Amino acid sequence: MSAQLRLSLERAPSHAAESFVVSDSNRHAVEALQRWPDWRGGALALIGPPGSGKTHLACMWAVRHEAAELTPEALGRAGATGGVLVEDVDGRMDEEALFHLLNRTGPGATLLLTSRTAPGQWPAHLPDLRSRLNALPVAALQEPDDVVLAAMLEKFFAERNIRPGEDLIAYLLRRIERSAGGAAAAVARIDEAADERRRPVSRALAREVLGDGLEAVDL
Repeated sequence: MSAQLRLSLERAPSHAAESFVVSDSNRHAVEALQRWPDWRGGALALIGPPGSGKTHLACMWAVRHEAAELTPEALGRAGATGGVLVEDVDGRMDEEALFHLLNRTGPGATLLLTSRTAPGQWPAHLPDLRSRLNALPVAALQEPDDVVLAAMLEKFFAERNIRPGEDLIAYLLRRIERSAGGAAAAVARIDEAADERRRPVSRALAREVLGDGLEAVDL
């Protein structure tokens, strides 16, 4: 019953602008998006490893500019004008639809694509699409540094209605896998341990939990 109650109190993940922390690991990508609508050719690829902040940053852009958000399977639904966001393009795109979507870009019609890999690595058999992808401007996110990783930890704790102490965050930064997945896994295990052992979330509890090892989750 206590586990169910704890889960029911968890907050939904936030993509609010105020919760996005800018640091050396993402500054280039942030500045690239801020140059909208002056993207070369009206399109931009936002790339980075899992959990590096692609969705957060892309959603901020979409909300700010009232862009339509489409799945890779629904590219044909894009209007003739306005901004469009398509996430996780690599590996599951309709080549014909993506080519036509790229052809619509220009003044008044912009396109933001997100993926884990650069456009030059996306599978594309249409020669004209291959050419367009190779020329697509790219903004790359890096693995989170200490500044971003600390913010991620605080965000994951906040989503579980937990306020961690500064000593706990500092301890975790030295111990967990340096990725969003590692941060999420650490927070989840510490929260679950606190619930099972009926103890407050603390550095001492984290030390006990991390002694068992951690596996990152893919975000």
